[in-house]
Amino acid sequence: MTYIYDRAEWPSFHWQDHALAATLAHIRHRQGRLVGRMEALGFTLRKEAVLHTLTEDVLKSSEIEGERLDAGQVRSSIARRLGMDVAGLVPSERNVDVVVEMMLDATQNFDQPLTDDRLFGWHAALFPSGRSGMSRIIVGHWRDDASGPMQVVSGPVGREKVHYQAPAADRIPQEMRRFMDWLDAAKGIDPVIAAGLAHLWFVTIHPFEDGNGRMARAIADLMLARSENSPQRFYSMSSQIRAERNRYYDMLEATQKGDLDVTPWLQWFLDCLDRAFDKADGTLRSVMAKAHFWDTFKDLPINGRQRLVLNRLLDGFEGKLTSSKWAKLAKCSQDTASRDITDLMRKGVLVRSQAGGRSTSYQPVMPDRDAAT
Repeated sequence: MTYIYDRAEWPSFHWQDHALAATLAHIRHRQGRLVGRMEALGFTLRKEAVLHTLTEDVLKSSEIEGERLDAGQVRSSIARRLGMDVAGLVPSERNVDVVVEMMLDATQNFDQPLTDDRLFGWHAALFPSGRSGMSRIIVGHWRDDASGPMQVVSGPVGREKVHYQAPAADRIPQEMRRFMDWLDAAKGIDPVIAAGLAHLWFVTIHPFEDGNGRMARAIADLMLARSENSPQRFYSMSSQIRAERNRYYDMLEATQKGDLDVTPWLQWFLDCLDRAFDKADGTLRSVMAKAHFWDTFKDLPINGRQRLVLNRLLDGFEGKLTSSKWAKLAKCSQDTASRDITDLMRKGVLVRSQAGGRSTSYQPVMPDRDAAT
């Protein structure tokens, strides 16, 4: 099988500017408008939007690799590291903190060069135990071929399908030097296009035994932050890739088995980014609704447990909130959870959900902003 890196012209990527021009212009316009709208929110709401976006980014990037992190822990870890005074923070485990640390280094320090040492630090943070699942892996250094070529496979043991085979390990130091030199000196290329190229290029080299996908997405986020010259993130590319995971893998495989004309890949990347902007509009609405909720009920006595669980609901709690889930989230007894819920219902903050089900569930009362004005 011939892969893209086997071609004599590798890594001289090229693309058809005329085919991408309209989409790129549209993306850059939306990007500018989104950043402008978010910056107009004011410090407190903008901070909430950044926290929401970074939480989504960490959660969804991990989900793509089959790892589900606790949303409350991710949010708390990010808030603490950014020095945000946010209500309802919970302790976070080390496996959450290390993923957060990598993502924040990529986005908050976007203007710093990407070096071997920085990438090794990211990788060591992702695998602090030196293992991926039950398998011991090389951590904080390039992979080797001691156990055979690096392959991306799917299917049951004995009937695996090879989707991709990465370059031989002895090529990695040279390949990564060329990649990083380009990354930190890219001139004359639109930064958003450079983000799409960087993602593709890194994941094609596949320099580590594991974690390449998460690191490729972190590098793309770094390049997108450079395109805006800002560490503040208002949209999550990883969240959108998670939603389009099958199409992402299909496009990646087709590109890696194709030639150096990467126009289709870049078109998909730009379209995916456009859809990420759509979700960012939802983030903006959610942040505004949450702010209005707390402004409406600011004069009511609400205890710490109630505030914690309400914030989890307002931040996009998955599934239905029952009294047993309340007790688990608030780390209290079932009786205490029931008293908290009854108290909030009496105050008009919480109502029983109209949806059917075996267990009674509850949802916050979202005030009508128009009616309030």
